[in-house]
Formats: sequence, C-alpha cells, structure tokens
Amino acid sequence: MVAPPSNSSGPFKRPSIDRLIELVDRFRGRPVWMLVDLVADRFISGTPKRISREAPVLILSLDSETTIPGGGANAVANVSALGGDAKPLGVVGDDLAGRELIEIFQQRGIDTGGILVRSDYRTPTKTRVLGGGRHAIKQQIVRYDLEDEWHPTDRDVDELLAFARSHGKGSRSAVMSDYGYGAVRPRMIEIFRQALTADGPDAALPAILGDSRYRLGEFVGLAGATPNLEEAENLLGRSLDEPEELLIGGFELLEVMQADFLLITRGSSGMTLFSSQGAAHLPVHGTDQVADVTGAGDTVIGTFALALAAGANPLEAACLANYAGGVVVMKMGTATLSPEELKEAVSSDPSLLEALSFDEPQGV
Repeated sequence: MVAPPSNSSGPFKRPSIDRLIELVDRFRGRPVWMLVDLVADRFISGTPKRISREAPVLILSLDSETTIPGGGANAVANVSALGGDAKPLGVVGDDLAGRELIEIFQQRGIDTGGILVRSDYRTPTKTRVLGGGRHAIKQQIVRYDLEDEWHPTDRDVDELLAFARSHGKGSRSAVMSDYGYGAVRPRMIEIFRQALTADGPDAALPAILGDSRYRLGEFVGLAGATPNLEEAENLLGRSLDEPEELLIGGFELLEVMQADFLLITRGSSGMTLFSSQGAAHLPVHGTDQVADVTGAGDTVIGTFALALAAGANPLEAACLANYAGGVVVMKMGTATLSPEELKEAVSSDPSLLEALSFDEPQGV
C-alpha cells in the first residue's frame, strides 16, 4: 500500500480535518431523497423479578417501551439528525407501528408526503426485549420480528415516486435501502434517477447510493453501494479476509455492479473504498470494544449520501461515514448522532486520516 502525493485529485486526495469539518457545517438543509424499506424498532425494557413457575424463564417488571425508526427509516433518521433534509419515500401499514413512524418523523421535522399507507400491509417491526438491573445497562434477551412484503404495482411505484418528481428535481444524492420488504426493487433505479434529474440535456444525474440486505448484485447501475464484508463475500461466493483477496474482490464487485465507487465496511478492521482510481483503506474510528452495532450500516449510508449532497468527493464522504459509524456503535440500540458529535469525532482523531493507505486499481 502506498500513500498518494498530497496534490493528487479525486479519491486519492487525503482530506484534512478542516475540510471535513467544513463539510459537516454544510450538511444543514441539504436534501437527500431516500427510497427505503421503513421498519419500526421496538425496545421493551424491564428489571428481572424472578423465575417463572410456569416455565424456566425470567419474569421482567416492565420499565419502558420505546419505538424508534429502524431499517431504512433509521437511515432517514440519521440524515435528519445530522442536519440534512431527509426526504423519505416508502410504505407503512395502517397500523400502530406505521402511525408511530410517521408521527416520529413529523416530530423531527421530516416531510412524510412521500410515505404511502396501505391497509393490506403490516409495517415490519423488530421487537427487542431487554433486561437488567434498574441502574445497569440492559442486555438483549430475545428479539421477535413482524415481517411482511409489499408487492407494488406500476401504479403504486408511480404514486410512490410522484412526490420526488414534483419536489426533487436537481437533487445531488439519494439512497435506496432494501431490507427485503418490497418498497425498494432493482427495477426502480432508473425510474428513481429520472424522477430526481433536472430537466434539460446538461442536467447532472443524482448520485444514488444503494444498500441491500439480500440481493445487492441485482442493483446494477448505482453510483455507489455500501455493503458490509459478509454481504460482499456472499455476493462473490468467497472469503475476502486476506488483504489481497479483499483488493481483488472489491474491484471485481465494482465492475459487476457497474458502480463508480464501492465502500465495504469491515467492522473492527475499518472500511475500504474502491473506485476507478484505486482503493483507500480507512482504519476504524474509536475502539473496537463496541456497545451495539445495531443500525450502524444505516448511519454509514446516510452520512455518505449527505456528505455527497454537501459537495464531498467519495473519499471525504467515506471518511465522514467512518467517523459517524464509530460514534453510533458506542451507543446502545438503534442510534443517530448530531453534527456536533461528528465534528468532535473528526477533530479528536486526526490519526485516522494520517493512517489512510492506498492501492492502485486492480484489473479483473
């Protein structure tokens, strides 16, 4: 691996602390359109009371019940928390979880005009039961999921994207977050892009980032994607544990997906950004002794997209997403972070930027 010359351009230009903080300051009000599977994360927390006489299980004394945005809704929440103008497009059921998500978004100033409500669909809900001492950190005991799949017609898709067509022309970046519940499908990429592209022959295309839990290989033609290491390995059908395997596999995925860049998140090993100009390896921000990785991928893609909307290049966006991910994994549950927290992370850890390393492009 080699460090690039300081005057190099594109992804190979090592960002400065001042530049990254300037970008965070530019987040405010930047629109990011987000076609996502909306999920409700419910947390039920209690204090252990005794062992049940009915079965060998704990009885908890209920302390609290909380519903927060999960899945693609968490990516929306992260963009909003960082000061961006998150524009969600998706569907919820005509049920309690759906109503709660819409209410939460509205309380946070997020426009819900692009969210459909369907009575024949149940809002996907992931319920986590946590137990522990009243003043101790609660541990997850069990999780149960309510899952459904929406099957949109062409008319449904047109209705879903009508809000973007009327309000999103000329947008710089967008997100497609597919959790397998039906609102996000590969065939929507070009329709979504057209909905956001300004009129005129010289109109710039929006940079659409994609994240898919089970079928990333079908999302061909995105500007970029943010798979974790396991998802990348599943797509290629082989391990990427060794540096050389990662390098070859990353560029192979970049070509298969016909993307401009690919950010593979690697847990405690950091992240690697692949583009036509090479690979950039980002060490992890903070400690590898994390509190909770729930929703960290949503933070990464949301921060990346918002940074692009603010004028960042892919490496600058990846660095900010790396810092943001390092902050939220130190929080319990599905979490977001503020612009102040992100700027503090950047300014307190300049060694991350100094430790960036690079590789030349690899042919496949």
